[in-house]
Amino acid sequence: DVSTFLWPLYADSPTALFLMTLSLVTLLPFLGRSLDDVPTNLPLAYLHTIAFVWLVKMGIWTVVALNLGFDVYFPAPWAYFGIIVTHLGFVAEGLLVPHYARTTRGALAAALVVALANDVLDYAFGYYPPLRYEPGPALVVATLALSVGAVVLAARLIPKLDESP
Repeated sequence: DVSTFLWPLYADSPTALFLMTLSLVTLLPFLGRSLDDVPTNLPLAYLHTIAFVWLVKMGIWTVVALNLGFDVYFPAPWAYFGIIVTHLGFVAEGLLVPHYARTTRGALAAALVVALANDVLDYAFGYYPPLRYEPGPALVVATLALSVGAVVLAARLIPKLDESP
């Protein structure tokens, strides 16, 4: 029942993986070379920053969401441990981005705006990712904190575009 146009914001985990795939695809022409040879420019700064934020946010969000609804996910091994392990992999994958990417204040601001807009869409309009329970205020507050926290982490870990590698 979700509009096709809203799927990138509704299907947060597939969107995170898609953004990271795009981010990694930009490296293909430079296989076999040093990461110092990878070009940095403004469009790539936006792509890499948003990919990082989405991966980190959605990886941690899933752990938080499943633990808030622990009793409906545990003890089924896949429904709990499998989902948590795969989504913590998002965080690990996101932590690769600072090794080849650059960011800007504009990219960080855009990532924050998109992440918070996604949160509004999720909780104000009911388009949050599928859960086995109705999210309460704790998940909403945690989600907002994760949006801000992922951007802060990006600002700290991803070098700025004007900095040398």
